[in-house]
Amino acid sequence: MAEIQLKRVTKRWGDFVGVQEFDLEIADREFLVLLGPSGCGKTTTMRMIAGLEDPTSGDILIDGKRVNDLDPKDRDVAMVFQSYGLYPNMNVWENIRFPLKVRKVPEAEHEERVKRASAMVELDDFLHRKPAALSGGQRQRVALARAIVRTPKVFLMDEPLSNLDAKLRVSTRAQIKNLSHELQVTTIYVTHDQIEAMTLADRVVVMKQGIVQQVGTPTDIYDSPANTFVAGFIGNPAMNLIDGEVVDGTFHAGGVEIAGVAGVNGSVTLGFRAEDARVAGDGQGNIQAPVYSMELLGDSTMVTVRAGGALIAVKAAKDYRTEIKAPFGAHVPASICHLFHAKSGERLV
Repeated sequence: MAEIQLKRVTKRWGDFVGVQEFDLEIADREFLVLLGPSGCGKTTTMRMIAGLEDPTSGDILIDGKRVNDLDPKDRDVAMVFQSYGLYPNMNVWENIRFPLKVRKVPEAEHEERVKRASAMVELDDFLHRKPAALSGGQRQRVALARAIVRTPKVFLMDEPLSNLDAKLRVSTRAQIKNLSHELQVTTIYVTHDQIEAMTLADRVVVMKQGIVQQVGTPTDIYDSPANTFVAGFIGNPAMNLIDGEVVDGTFHAGGVEIAGVAGVNGSVTLGFRAEDARVAGDGQGNIQAPVYSMELLGDSTMVTVRAGGALIAVKAAKDYRTEIKAPFGAHVPASICHLFHAKSGERLV
């Protein structure tokens, strides 16, 4: 088991800063997700922990021991890559066993450890197949089993589901969640998919351009985003964000007038989630605008309007129907709205 500390870890390539003064403590057995768009520094951070990249400055500690100068093989971490990284000439059993051979684990232990790992990811019926005869989901499970068989201190997973189709992503995500519970190994998981982050993580680190924007539980980040970047990145759909003015306790933007906004005056960005608004009908509610689009989602109907210079999503009942350009009204209580600084985007308390 392992605790991990990153102390002011920075990675530069010339003038370009890939990761800037990353500070974090990861608890033993914690499942931590690094989340952000492409190029935000999340994979670089993981590669520095693994020893595949050297930090320009700062310290990386595993169980209190500084590992900056240790080779990857000496850090006792196992990586699961986006591209699977399987050996095409080996069958599944041989692929799973390979780390044991490399680390010179006694051969007497190989059979039992491979069987245990393959059973955990439900691969027992495929052990004699080559990777070419497997589906994408099965290949990813082989990659998971190959990491499990090592019983490392730390699992590092770099976008392991990004090559799978939507249905396989859901089932494999559930499998990873279950494995995390069973194995109780410190895990760092990189993704740009906020649904993966929300469903898998004990804590989420949201990154942008190499800088940590917020660290917290999925609930913390969803309910109390630190800035407009986090608010707009987390959630499906993302939080509605509207630029406007607060005058005498009422927020004003074109077609939007929300009374009861206390503690601030002047220019702000107001945010709320689609599920926190309710349909109020034409001429009612504090948002009035024509329908821009309507999407039937099965469990709900998503209505989008253009108001206040922004596209605003409202989640309606599954049987709600309307027409594009039809008048639409929605009500948003001021008590559930989030306020952000108009220029910096930082949350206003």
